[in-house]
Amino acid sequence: MKYLTLIVLFIVVSCGNKEDILLPKSHTTIVKNVEDHSPIYIFFRTKEKDTLAEVNRKNEIISTNWIFNIDRRLPLRLVIPEVIKLQQKKREEKAHKNEKAQNYYSYADTIGKNLAFIPFTNVFYKLEKPIGTIIFFNKNNEILIENQVFKKERLQDLINNVLPKDVATTFLFRFDKDLSFGSYIQDKIFIESLKLDMKSNQEFIY
Repeated sequence: MKYLTLIVLFIVVSCGNKEDILLPKSHTTIVKNVEDHSPIYIFFRTKEKDTLAEVNRKNEIISTNWIFNIDRRLPLRLVIPEVIKLQQKKREEKAHKNEKAQNYYSYADTIGKNLAFIPFTNVFYKLEKPIGTIIFFNKNNEILIENQVFKKERLQDLINNVLPKDVATTFLFRFDKDLSFGSYIQDKIFIESLKLDMKSNQEFIY
């Protein structure tokens, strides 16, 4: 499907009304094109003083790639439980299961001016505090290891040039439950840039 068509889809029709999703932004593209896909939308909602995540998955087809279009303003504590439910549904499907079908988050590449995607099919989310050596992405957009704050450039140098690979791949990634989804996607893209063959496919939201 052409990018123009995909971009138009983010002004979707729900219950007869046009609605916008503010996608996360980044300056790089991980995956540029996804064929044979179904869109899933998670909208930003407010009710009085509460923020809500509203899921629209009317167009989901189990055998296709799923593209999760999630409003960047939503906190992870609202987004990830919904993502877990959808992941579980797809993983447990037997009749129409397609082993090659992937799950992707969508975002906007502001440099390339295109829609982009980041895969997360094999991620297993845990809503608990991890035990081990943790790289923690907090809600203030800081990165901490053992309560010490690292800039991205310093962490990248530490992992790529200082630590042995067998040590670097044992880190666990924790994300603050109040981190915005937009910041989470930027952190995910940074993690992709590290090119780590991680021993754990779990991510902790706590």
